[in-house]
Amino acid sequence: MPSPIRLNVGCGPAPAPGWLNADRQPADGVDVVGDLRIGLPVTSASVDYAVAMHLLQDIAWDELPGAVAELRRMLKPGGVLRLGLPDLDRAIDAYRGGDAGYFFVPDEHARDLGAKLVTQIIWYGSVRTPFNWGFARELLETGGWHEVRRCAFGHSASVWPGITSLDNRERESFYVEALA
Repeated sequence: MPSPIRLNVGCGPAPAPGWLNADRQPADGVDVVGDLRIGLPVTSASVDYAVAMHLLQDIAWDELPGAVAELRRMLKPGGVLRLGLPDLDRAIDAYRGGDAGYFFVPDEHARDLGAKLVTQIIWYGSVRTPFNWGFARELLETGGWHEVRRCAFGHSASVWPGITSLDNRERESFYVEALA
């Protein structure tokens, strides 16, 4: 792999060109097949930076410390992790503000605003652990990460050009960076 080594964890069916793409399911363009909760076949301290967009919420609460430890294991000392996570606080604010347009849940699946909130938070049963900034920060800091920062969509606190290129779902997400 060329330097820098940049890891796209949980790439799904859309691996990014120029990245080391990892996912649980094999697919064209997926370079590393494995489960973050168990461990990925990636050499320790070999990755310059890693990005995981909308991945951690699909992991059960009690498995999250191991998953973030696995991310840290793969990064070089001082390596950067960037996360994109669905913003529970933003969804609650939309619910409290009566903003039905915020939710991606169609009326045929949930008509009531409260039903839309719950359906979006659990995303039809795939979300195992909702996130907000405070929870994400505490999870990472407890896991030994340093300089945990909240970042805006498309903006980075790191020196790595391109670390924000995988940012997506701006309206419903918040972004975090931390140093290994």
